[in-house]
Amino acid sequence: QAQLVESGGGLAQAGGSLRLSCAASGRTFSNYAMGWFRQGPGKEREFVAAVRSGGRTYYADSVKGRFTISRDIAKNTVALQMNSLKPEDTAVYYCAAALAATMNGDEYNYWGQGTQVTVSS
Repeated sequence: QAQLVESGGGLAQAGGSLRLSCAASGRTFSNYAMGWFRQGPGKEREFVAAVRSGGRTYYADSVKGRFTISRDIAKNTVALQMNSLKPEDTAVYYCAAALAATMNGDEYNYWGQGTQVTVSS
């Protein structure tokens, strides 16, 4: 059974950094695009970043230049390095996998359970 498990969330101060990790198991996701989404309190889920199997990356405008997505295909993992955090980055962050890189969460087939990120001002 395929499974994605996030880790690394927590509390950070504005301007600080956190690194999220997502470990995939149950199947190989080498041919899948991997993405990160988030859902803040009272907000809809939104795209954060994605990385193709070939390594090309995509970012939401709100995180461009501050967040970096990376993947290790051999280890079946994907990470999200978050720098210069802002209070508006507070959300539950989800790892997801899709057959093609897309900002549309409905096209992702696999989802993790989420990890909470809270940024204090």
